[in-house]
Amino acid sequence: MTKKEKPTILVVNDDGIDAPGIKVLIDAMKELGRVVVVAPDSPQSATGHAITIARPLRLDRVHIYPDVEMYKCSGTPVDCVKLAVNKVFHDQKPAICVSGINHGLNHSINVIYSGTMSAAVEGAIESIPSIGFSYDDFSYDADFSKCVPFVKAIARQVLEHGLPVGTLLNVNFPKAEKLKGIKICRQANAKWAEEFDERTDPHNRNYYWLTGVFQLNDKGEDTDVWALKNEYVSLVPIQFDLTAHHAIPVLNNWQFDVQEG
Repeated sequence: MTKKEKPTILVVNDDGIDAPGIKVLIDAMKELGRVVVVAPDSPQSATGHAITIARPLRLDRVHIYPDVEMYKCSGTPVDCVKLAVNKVFHDQKPAICVSGINHGLNHSINVIYSGTMSAAVEGAIESIPSIGFSYDDFSYDADFSKCVPFVKAIARQVLEHGLPVGTLLNVNFPKAEKLKGIKICRQANAKWAEEFDERTDPHNRNYYWLTGVFQLNDKGEDTDVWALKNEYVSLVPIQFDLTAHHAIPVLNNWQFDVQEG
């Protein structure tokens, strides 16, 4: 890429191609480069890193916002990134992949379930510097205006400096009157204490609706949960290498008494 060429920016999400959050992200990225959008044709929240293998995928060009190359995909957020790299960019990878802005937080353990973050993870797997953005507001008419300056500032830094190999950024915005700044954090130790609300349908068959309570098992003041509660933007570098390196020395001390034959 020469100095005169604008960087190409892949925009994805999990809330669907017509979600308000992706429109905000598109507008922010148009100031930084040439935007190409590949997003699901319907909401795909909490799909994690799912991919489609048992049915055909559709990828259709759409014209929703002017001067933006856009495609809707019938698959998951990860499918969107895979198709973008292979069929839209034809292996000429974009300078950056940005996912979101998600309606709802993807802090702590939520990163595991998030379609927003899984799209960014897939970008990183493809060696594309990637960022996932999420905002603590599920409302369709959520006001993302306070997020935009931070979105652009973080994306500019990634475009300028890149990211360490195998890493990506998980960025979350609190719903606050004023954002105090950015905190570089670690992922909080937390989980969902889940229950299934049992109900009965009109045919007298039982069905279940997932509910739960968020449990924070971490009092640290260096976590994403702490930052968000204190009105900071949380920025967590994450990785897709799931190896528990600290456990390898422990396992090396085990005695595996395996009998041959």
